[in-house]
Amino acid sequence: MGGETPETTVGVDVGGTFTDVVLLRGTDLVTAKVPSTADQSVGVMDGIEKACEKAGVAPEAVDDFAHAMTVSVNALLEEDGAKTALVTTDGFRDVLEIGRQERPSLYDFDAEKPEPLVPRRRRFTVEERATPEGVVDSVDADALGDVVASIRESDAEAVAVCLLHAYAHPENETAVADVLEAELDVPVSISHEVLAEFREYERSSTTVADAYVTPAIDAYIGRLVDRAADAGVPEPSVMQANGGITDATTVREHAVRTCMSGPAAGVVGARASVGDVAADRGLAGLVTFDMGGTSSDVSLVRDGEVEQTTDAEISGRPIRTPMVDVTTVGAGGGSEGWVDAGGALRIGPESAGAEPGPVCYGRGGTVPTVTDANVVLGYIGESTSLGGELSIDVAAARDALGELADEAGLDGPLDAARGMYRVANATMTRAIRAVTLERGYDPRNFGLVAFGGAGPMHAAALADRLDVGTVVAPRACGVLSAFGLLAADERHDAVRTHRRPLSAVDVDDVEDTYAELEAAVREECSDPDAAVVSRRADLRYAGQSFELTVPADRPFDPETAVERFHAAHESTYGYRMTESVDLVNVRAEAVVERDDPTIGYDAPGDAVVDEREAQFTDGSYRTTVYDRERLPPGEVVAGPAVLEQDESTVVVPPAWETTVRPDGSLVLTEVSR
Repeated sequence: MGGETPETTVGVDVGGTFTDVVLLRGTDLVTAKVPSTADQSVGVMDGIEKACEKAGVAPEAVDDFAHAMTVSVNALLEEDGAKTALVTTDGFRDVLEIGRQERPSLYDFDAEKPEPLVPRRRRFTVEERATPEGVVDSVDADALGDVVASIRESDAEAVAVCLLHAYAHPENETAVADVLEAELDVPVSISHEVLAEFREYERSSTTVADAYVTPAIDAYIGRLVDRAADAGVPEPSVMQANGGITDATTVREHAVRTCMSGPAAGVVGARASVGDVAADRGLAGLVTFDMGGTSSDVSLVRDGEVEQTTDAEISGRPIRTPMVDVTTVGAGGGSEGWVDAGGALRIGPESAGAEPGPVCYGRGGTVPTVTDANVVLGYIGESTSLGGELSIDVAAARDALGELADEAGLDGPLDAARGMYRVANATMTRAIRAVTLERGYDPRNFGLVAFGGAGPMHAAALADRLDVGTVVAPRACGVLSAFGLLAADERHDAVRTHRRPLSAVDVDDVEDTYAELEAAVREECSDPDAAVVSRRADLRYAGQSFELTVPADRPFDPETAVERFHAAHESTYGYRMTESVDLVNVRAEAVVERDDPTIGYDAPGDAVVDEREAQFTDGSYRTTVYDRERLPPGEVVAGPAVLEQDESTVVVPPAWETTVRPDGSLVLTEVSR
């Protein structure tokens, strides 16, 4: 009798250059990488078909499919989302334009704020008024005909509705939205459903962003669902910015939740695959470092938990949806090298992307990239097969770097490659310092988890600059965001402003608010009975303009909340105060947990495949090249060494060594430590 057929799960992450796929059949791991396509759903299905072919299974055998994408964040970054209209309270038409008084560059007289996503000609007002205590003037639904006609004439493709104090009393907002949905054939985003928090600018900005990306997300998910069905693949669950997955229907209704979907999946994958390294080595946590084709993303994992934030910006616009706390810089493998007006060598943010890609890919690229620099430095060789398919043209990379060297006044292609490598590393070092030193954490107490196609090539060099003694390269480091999709829990969040001094809080009122939020998030879960619901509260000292989030008890206990806030404030800012503490927002989160994937690893040994010259800080070394997938558990490889796999390459400098863990992940350490 045959045994049960093992479950087959697939995770797909779309990046700017490549679409990454992980297929897990039982404990057998198969990975694939294909070029991203203009219609991302095409590349997604190409990747699934490739992974299924490598695994020897039909697409119809896939039991579960999870997906992370860049559709929403690309629309915001490239400002090519839907033509959006905004309906707001009379007198508040220009909130989006006024924004806040903060200046991104205090001493830059030429600094400009980003243009609002909704131009003034598509911003409309209605007569109504509410306060935090209740509705003062109800909206006259019969008088909305002029607004409806104006929106039609504006050719708007989506509408955002954000009325004053609707976070507390949404009756007027609901009345307006009902009319717009009945009269217009476009999606309508409603602020009290998108973000039930006070602060008009942030609530307006987030609601507008939701409306702005909704048509693109709805169309994309629709195409992907249809293509998956045609191939016999299940409907995808989708990664949200908060690090949790949800069903496709929910994403189509709450599109802004998908911003930073891919980076969030990478951090979740790092926690799931190598999170135990921090405890094993007595570290305070892990810095996750994801270097892809277009950018590098940095985040923290502390106490086994992914860091979260509700205070994020994309292209200078606040997006107040719960997100994995990721810092992004424009330095990736595809980032182009150039010379500025002062003759200095610069990197990015322009990227060669998937088409034409780096010069060494032989697809028509002419501008040297960080990947081309890594080729010239010897970290990637002619025998390296990126993604299992792409061959490398070393001569083309050298020629392109030679032209850059001439422009920058450098001594040949090798000198230019060293320069590009150092500049890219300096940019990424600043990002790591931003999530550690600038938040009161000493990076020397953390390990560095390197992933993405290019991350493990740069990780040890970054660790040297930061005096970090441990670098970890997970087994599926080249496609870790895709792997993270298989480890992500289902997660749903809700928030509501409830501003009161804690000393004056009516606990019964707070409990009623929590009960409503808990019911709402539980209802969104695929299995409400399996959901674990937790509570949090946003608190601040009286007079402060920012909050800190702390866990909240059931039932709510003001005294415990105050003590937790004092401790959190002291940890974050180095001091505590005697002023009274205000309750600002209450939050509920529902989680349906999934087990972390278990990966089998059985390497045959005999891993040496080549030897080539590679450049390091202190000179040129004859460097052994290994097939990483053939390194057995327990094997120790001394640097200098290059460890290759289809989707990524790990560089071990001369003063470092790496040990293979039982699951195939690598731990790099400085020999002197």
